This record gives sequence, C-alpha cells and structure tokens, in this order.
Amino acid sequence: MPIIMRLDRVMADRKISLKELSEKVGVANVNLSKIKTGKISAIRFSTLEAICDVLDCQPGDILEYKKEEKKLGE
Repeated sequence: MPIIMRLDRVMADRKISLKELSEKVGVANVNLSKIKTGKISAIRFSTLEAICDVLDCQPGDILEYKKEEKKLGE
C-alpha cells in the first residue's frame, strides 16, 4: 500500500503510550493499534483530527505517501 503510517514515530517523539493516546483521543486501544501498525484501509477525519490535536502534529507527520515502483512488463 502506498500510504505509510508514521504514528508510532510521532508517539515515540512525544513519549506517549498507546493506552494514553487511546484515552485522550477516545478511540478503542485495539483500533488505535490497527492505525498505528497500518492495518487499516480507512481513517475518519474526526479520528485523524483528534490524534493530531493530542499529539500536536499535522496529518502529514503521521501519514506518508510512497509511490509504488512499477515492475518491468507492467
């Protein structure tokens, strides 16, 4: 997938645990864990906004687009 989640990096920079972020954002720990590991296909803007508010960051700090390289013959 060309979208890479960098939530773990921002959380480490802010020294905040998954449990603490979960409580402050109001998202279940298991769902936040899926976001953190990139095992999601979508994220609500309200959730993204709450995460950015708690972590004092921009969406681009936790989301990265990486263009996939085309394989020969495609």
